[in-house]
Formats: sequence, C-alpha cells, structure tokens
Amino acid sequence: MARKSLPLAFLLAVLTGIGVILPATSHAADHAACRPDGLARTGTLNVPYCLAYDTEGRESMGADHPRRVIGYFTSWRTGKNGQPAYLPKDIPWTKVTHINYAFGHIDSAGKLSVGPDGPNNPATGMEWPGVPGAEMDPSLPYKGHFNQLTKYKKQHPQVKTLISVGGWAETGGHFAADGSRVADGGFYTLTDSTAKISAFADSAVEFIRKYGFNGVDIDYEYATSMNNSGNPDDFSFSNPRRARLMAGYVTLMKTLREKLDAASVADNKYYMLTVAAPSSGYMLRGMENYQVTQYLDYVNVMSYDLHGAWNHFVGPNAALYDDGRDAELVHWNYYNTSQYGGLGYLNTDWAYHYFRGHMPAGRINIGVPYYTRGWRGVTGGTNGLWGRAALPDQTKCPPGTGGTVGSTVPCGNGAVGIDNLWHDLDKLGGEVPAGSNPMWHAKNLQDGRTPSYLDEYGLDPATNPEDRVTGTYTRHYDSTLVAPWLWNNDKKVFLSTEDETSIAAKARYVADQGIGGIMMWELAGDYDFDATRGEYFMGDTLTTLMYDTFRDAAPYGNKKAKRTMPTEALDVKLELHGFPVGDSNYPISPKLRVTNNSSSPLPGGTEIQFDYGTSAPPTMGQQSGWSLSVVSSEHTGPNVGGIRGDLHRMSLKTPSWQTLAPGASAEVQLVYYLPITQLANITVTFGGKSYAVTQDHARGSTDTPPTTTTTTGTTDPTTTTTTTPPACSAPAWEATKVYTGGNTVSYQGKLYRAKWWTQGDRPDLSGQWGVWQDMGPC
Repeated sequence: MARKSLPLAFLLAVLTGIGVILPATSHAADHAACRPDGLARTGTLNVPYCLAYDTEGRESMGADHPRRVIGYFTSWRTGKNGQPAYLPKDIPWTKVTHINYAFGHIDSAGKLSVGPDGPNNPATGMEWPGVPGAEMDPSLPYKGHFNQLTKYKKQHPQVKTLISVGGWAETGGHFAADGSRVADGGFYTLTDSTAKISAFADSAVEFIRKYGFNGVDIDYEYATSMNNSGNPDDFSFSNPRRARLMAGYVTLMKTLREKLDAASVADNKYYMLTVAAPSSGYMLRGMENYQVTQYLDYVNVMSYDLHGAWNHFVGPNAALYDDGRDAELVHWNYYNTSQYGGLGYLNTDWAYHYFRGHMPAGRINIGVPYYTRGWRGVTGGTNGLWGRAALPDQTKCPPGTGGTVGSTVPCGNGAVGIDNLWHDLDKLGGEVPAGSNPMWHAKNLQDGRTPSYLDEYGLDPATNPEDRVTGTYTRHYDSTLVAPWLWNNDKKVFLSTEDETSIAAKARYVADQGIGGIMMWELAGDYDFDATRGEYFMGDTLTTLMYDTFRDAAPYGNKKAKRTMPTEALDVKLELHGFPVGDSNYPISPKLRVTNNSSSPLPGGTEIQFDYGTSAPPTMGQQSGWSLSVVSSEHTGPNVGGIRGDLHRMSLKTPSWQTLAPGASAEVQLVYYLPITQLANITVTFGGKSYAVTQDHARGSTDTPPTTTTTTGTTDPTTTTTTTPPACSAPAWEATKVYTGGNTVSYQGKLYRAKWWTQGDRPDLSGQWGVWQDMGPC
C-alpha cells in the first residue's frame, strides 16, 4: 500500500485532540458501537473500529472463524541455507486468521526495519524461481516474503498480517545484513526517551502502510524489573534500566496506539496493536500491574517455555494446568507457603487468568509451542517427569542459565544431536543444548524412524553417535497437566511435546472459557505424514484441528465485567505505583493512588469496589487505615486441574473523616503475594448511588459523565449539575520551546511540571519516569 500524506488540518487535530471527520461512508455512532470493551480511545478521534469489529465489539474474522488461529511465520526458513523451506505458500490460509511475521527490529536510527533491501533480504528482496506457488506478484514494488504474503492475502482477504517486532534475539539489538548482531539496545534504549518512542511509532505506521500489514505486534522480551531476565546478550542494557523499563513500555504502547489510531482515521482502515506477553508469575511480578492492556486489541500469551534446560527441573514446556507437584515450585517450598494459596503459576491456565483480571476473555489468546524442549541424563521422576537433569560440569553452563547468574539452582543438561534438530548456535558456533525440535521430527523419533533430512541440519549419524536414533522414544501423557512427552529410558532423554490429544484439549479449553483463540510458535513446526517420503514432515495437522474445533464454537467472551455495571461514569482514577524493584518486590507492595478528576467531592466513607484476577489469592491487604474486604471470590485454594472462576471482588472504603475534593488524590498501601493486572470493573458508591469509572473504557460509556454531582456537607449529594473544568492558567505547552526544571505548562486540561531540561517531549506521553510530572487537572 502506498503511503498517504496527511493534511495539515488532520495533524493539528491529532495534536490538539480535536475530532476528525471521516468520509461520508463512515458513521460515528456505528464505530463507537464496535469498539472492544476495555480498549482505550485516542482523544475524540473517530477510529473506524467497525472495519475490524462487529457491533458487539468482537473481531470480524469470517463466518467459520469465531476464534483466532494465529501463526508466527519466521523469516529464516527460506531454503537458501540448505535446510527445508517454509514459505507463504505453505501456510494453511483457510485455517488461520492472523499471521505474525517474525521479526522486524529497531534499527540503529531507531526505526522499524527488516534490514536493507536486496536480493538476500528474505522479507523484501529474495525470490524462489521455479518453486510452484512462490511466484512474485509483479504489481508490487517489493519482493520476498512480503510480496507473497500480500499476494495470498488478496486470495484470502479475511486473514490479517502483523509485523512482529523484537523477539528473543532482537529485543536488545538487531541483525545486520551480513548476519552479525548489532548490540545497540533495541527496546531497552529506545524507551529511554519519549522522542525516540514517537519516532519509532511514526516509522511503524510508515512500515505497515508500505508493506500492507494490518498492524504491529510487539514482542519485547522483557520489560521486567527482575534482574538477569531476557537474553543474556542484552544484560548490559537491560539490568541498569530495570527500575524504569515498565514505565517506558507503557509509554511505548500508548504512543503506538495513538499513532495507529490516527493512521486508521486517515486511511479509513483499522490498524491493530498486539503483544506477545510472558506467562510466568516470576517474570510478570517484575512488570508491575501490566499497565498496557487497555492499548491492545489482544494479548498473545507466550504460555510455553515454562520449563527448559536453563535449569535442571524436568517438566512440561507448556502444561495447561498445575498438578501440585511442579518440581521447580516444590524446590522453593512454594506449595507450602500459605500466602500463595497453593496457586501453581507455571501453566497456561494460570497465565490466562492473570490477564483475564483486566481483559475480556476474547481479547486474550493462549500460546502453544510447535517445538519441543528436552533434557538428557535425567534422574528421578516418573518416566522423567519432575525429575532432575543438571549439566555435569556447571562451569560450562550457557550464559544466563542457572549456574551462571548466582543462583543456587544448577543449569540443565539440555538434549543434543538427534534430540536437538532445531538447535541454536553459541557465539563460538557450537550447538546450544536445549532439546529443541519441530513436532514433525518428534513424531519420527516416536516411531523410531531415522528420517531423510538429518544431513540438511548438519547431523551425521555415520560418524557421530549423538546424531543416531537409538533407544525407544515412548510417548507418555498426563491428563491433569494436559501434557505429552517422549521418554527414552535407554538414553534418559525427556522431550516435552504437543500432539493431537493435547491440542484438542487446549482448543476445547479455549472454546469453553470464551477465550479469543490460540497463537502458535511457529507454523513450520506443525506436521503431516508424507507418504511419498515415508516420514512425518511439515504440515498442518494441529492447526487444522484448532480450526475444526473453533469453527462451530460460540462467539468469544466480549466483556470485562461479569456483573451489570453502572451506566454513568465518573473520572476517578485508581493507579498502582511505587512498586519495589525485582527481588525486593516480595511481598508485592505498591501504593494505590485514588485521584478524583471529577467535579464532585468524594465524601468520607465512599466505597470503591474493584475486581482482580483469580490467578492471585483473595488475600490482598492494606496498611493505611482504610477498610478493605472481600465481596466475593470465584476461586479459592490450590489450582490443581484448573482455576474455577475468573475474578475476586474487593471493597475499599475511604476513612470517614477524609473527603476527596475534585482534583485531589489519596493513597493507601496495599500488599499481595502473586502479581495481578490493573484493577478492573471499578465502581464508586456514595450517597446511595454507584458510578462506573472512565478508566475502565467500558463499551457504552463516555470519558466524561453527562452530569456531575456536587455535595453540601460531607456525605449527602444534593444537586446534580453539568459543569466545565476550569481553564488552565499555566501557559500551553509548545513543542519547540525549551523548558527547564520547575517550569509548568498546561496540556489538554492538565497541569505538568518539568523535572529537568526538555524540548519536544509531549507532557501526556512522559509517564512516571519521564521529564514531566503530572500535576492533575488545571
């Protein structure tokens, strides 16, 4: 798609928050009706939600796709390196709803890129002459994968494509044209500056317009305060910034949402914003309360890599449920620590319920792996499950694993050779032991078959015993965990797998829970039996199974709340902040700031009710003299076999002597033990009447109530009037003006104070750690 230039009037409208009028074919009322529940609006922009969503706020994906089937397509399986190719022609286009292209990166100029154009660029320049189905569309100005994705989208217009940015290898750097890795900070340094974030967001809009993508998927691994998290190659960038990574991430996602919404209006085409999110309670503990969900069309939960050879605990890659015996949690005496309520957090069901605390079920997709993880030299456990496999020489642990980061837990003895077909290489070109294989290779191992493709992956059974199929790979399955694995008792090798049984159970779980769908990493790992080759190879068996399960499923869950919420909304904001960093964040003890941005005083004894997810126990406490109690809980106790419900309802009452005037804030110290997302489905009750709050971005509500309530005395509302916020006396912020510490400005009805020298940093994009301090309404 050719980039459209933006008229000056539109640019001014975006900057000032003035609404933009769409072409006559678009109707404001219709678009408002299509906005998904909980998705934030960008000012008064008339975003064309109805081009992507129906009037119930559910994504339109075709009559046979009520749930999402999202496949990651990787850039490196080109066939040019002697290994088998997986090209856009191989995607099961009628079975999937979305394709995420992996990966784009942040280049040295801070822009979204896939590298320089040229015949060796798989995304934009490579060709596959003579390969049926891989012909280029000559009408497009680019070649490569992008040409073919666009070509096939013309044939399958219901399928959406997104450019995924980052990933494990390119979160903190990127690969140059010669294949070398440029370690320049990536997301870690980009999010230091609002100006850099804004420039990157502009480049993202330009990129998807140029190449015909439907949106941007951010795979930032990881914006967490937990030390030594993510790629060890990035620790020099990530570790010094741990305290402010989440704040930068929030600013990044808010800015992308605003820029994509503005482009959607300009192009009359809806652009999506999604993320790949971690699933471990440990990682999420350092991501505060995941304050980005309101900017996302949906979240893809990376509910895999829950166990692997980075430590010696042998367990499933992607169990659906906890079984109360997870070896890693047992080691830390986790199940016997009462504060956690017995809630095992290394499973898909826990991760889903974490995000369900602040999102409708339909804006969440669970992840499944089309690859294995595995260990060798396993001792103990049941057919290897929950056994141990420590690397014999702990001085040779790969960077970032157990023995290299000061942990008391040994690094694992990852499977190699025939049990590690899809292996990565270390900096010296050696094999990284991980037991990583496509599912089609695991099926061949299960059948005791020596496949034909080993030499294409550098394996030589004739000279290397590690590359031979020896022993028997017996399939085992745990129905509580919903996890299959292969156990080779002769070699003491454990490979965690997925197959038709586990994927059918996970697909049924998604359908029954009202979840949006399934994301899989990666499409090339799926399998079929190739009768001509006499072996399993790349196919679409598991993807087809998902499609067949979903096509007759009911519509997904489209509401955050499970109760009837008030229709009138007050601008009262609840914000968790002041999270201790990393390992100091135990127990989790942020402050809850309640800010009254409405024109009505909140009298003493005002009741604030809110929900949070059942992935944490209903034991939240407060330490500030307020009143906090449990209204209801949909799950208590351990979660063996699954969490029974979604939400806890809490009641928080302000002290009887404290009135919260318009523009005023008050804080209460909270404490809890497992991470939660933002508080949701908030109600504020005083004077016998309950109100919703605008921060929930609920469908059918407006960002300001039609009327506001004023009071006489401290408790009884007496009049209802329509009021206008007072005008700002501070000078308006100017993008070209230089400000120094202490200068105050006004912007969109709010007052901001500069913390230090700045020029061009928009106040509302600053965030907690930025240059501008939000002083509240004027």
